[in-house]
Amino acid sequence: MRRTLPPFPDLRAFLDWCKKAGTLHGIAAPVALQEEMTAVHAGVLARGGPVLRFDQPIRPDGQAAEMSVITNLFGTEDRVAAGLGVTRAEIPALGAFLAALRTPAPPDGVRDAVRRLPQLKALLASRDRRLDRAPVQECMHTPPDLTRLPVPVCWPGDAGPLITWPVVLTRPAGSDPADSGQYNAGVYRAQPLGPDRLILRWLAHRGGAAHHRSWAQAGARMPVAIILGADPALLLAAALPLPETVSELGFSGVLRGSRTRLTAARTVPLHVPADAEIILEGWIAPNETAPEGPFGDHTGYYNAVEPFPVMRISAITHRRDPLYLSTYTGRPPDEPSVIGAVFNDLALPVIRQQIPEVRDLWLPPAACSYRIAIVSIEKRYPGQARRAMLALWGMLPQFTYTKMILVVDDDINPRDWNDVAWALATRFDPARDSVILDRTPMDYLDFASPLEGLAGKIGLDATTKIGAETKRPFGTVMRHSPTAEAAAMAILAREGFA
Repeated sequence: MRRTLPPFPDLRAFLDWCKKAGTLHGIAAPVALQEEMTAVHAGVLARGGPVLRFDQPIRPDGQAAEMSVITNLFGTEDRVAAGLGVTRAEIPALGAFLAALRTPAPPDGVRDAVRRLPQLKALLASRDRRLDRAPVQECMHTPPDLTRLPVPVCWPGDAGPLITWPVVLTRPAGSDPADSGQYNAGVYRAQPLGPDRLILRWLAHRGGAAHHRSWAQAGARMPVAIILGADPALLLAAALPLPETVSELGFSGVLRGSRTRLTAARTVPLHVPADAEIILEGWIAPNETAPEGPFGDHTGYYNAVEPFPVMRISAITHRRDPLYLSTYTGRPPDEPSVIGAVFNDLALPVIRQQIPEVRDLWLPPAACSYRIAIVSIEKRYPGQARRAMLALWGMLPQFTYTKMILVVDDDINPRDWNDVAWALATRFDPARDSVILDRTPMDYLDFASPLEGLAGKIGLDATTKIGAETKRPFGTVMRHSPTAEAAAMAILAREGFA
């Protein structure tokens, strides 16, 4: 699988491509950072609209901000695919290619080795390149002042401005700063606390939190770098549910089709993307926390106020004319749900590696992108639907917080609610075909859960029952014969109904 689009080494290259494609819209008129910008963004996203560039962001004090704000970068599935270097139709092929990179088989002869040259090139692109001078360090501010950033307030009940598209770089205690393969890059929202402090909200199972625990156990503060305005490949690599052994920085090179350019940070022992727009450098102490929130979340509700680590900013570096990249999270549709729809298809080949009977899988965006999964299988033996449910919950970490899995046969389109409803109505018995688990891990933002972090799960087997699954013969599905279907198509075309 080869990229069909050129590499985008930085955010600006992607914006230039969007402009040529007619999917970048500049807004010269003043737009308030307090809620108004998010409302405009949401309206454009709901209409499948372009990337937005706000050139006059207005602060709550009525003054214009110094930077332009970019939103709706990944507001359509086509742009998410473009950020990965391909068209939307090529996402399944890219998924198959990435699955082959995860578990490569030995080449079968010279011809097969030549055929795999794209894989070798991709692996070479995963190696980073080091620079002494970098665009992102053209300007430097010490002491830092976070209040200069045009950070929007997204929702009326939010505690204040929220940094929503940060790529947070960390490394484990005792690691070599030059070994970028040990780095974790994650997207964790950040709440500014004045000019030189912010709160990083990461859940306990995320890579950044694990690194923080390793530094705390050593009794040392942790160096952190926050990238604002990364290139599309790094943004998407940081959002992907990659295995813990895979470096997001390296993987971004595979997606980008070119090596990630890094440079040494100025005040912390880390290497940072040289072509980003803005870098926030700083430190997190072992035990310093502050109450974070409330903020509107992807569930459509405000999350509770909870303590999270505080990062003390030691420096801000940026380009001479930086762009500030922002988004919002809320009840779908939002950018995370659009990205999730593409990641759904990107992950299918990996899922099939683990569970070969899976034919298709859909995570409805309206269900917060991961709370419900509908999966079609090629059913061959009794109990296979239950096996598929338990495999999805137990083998694949990205389904840990999926509270409902609905399994259908491969003659059902799992992305068509009418098809799914028919399967439930005709192939599902609630008493026999329900699997209920109790006290399993769950996103603590799920307010339906009786306990924080623990909740039930349900599996619904809406497949045709075979063998020991039933004591009565199943009905026969009605279908027109192929001959009648072909004749009807010809008649419909002749009569103008095609």
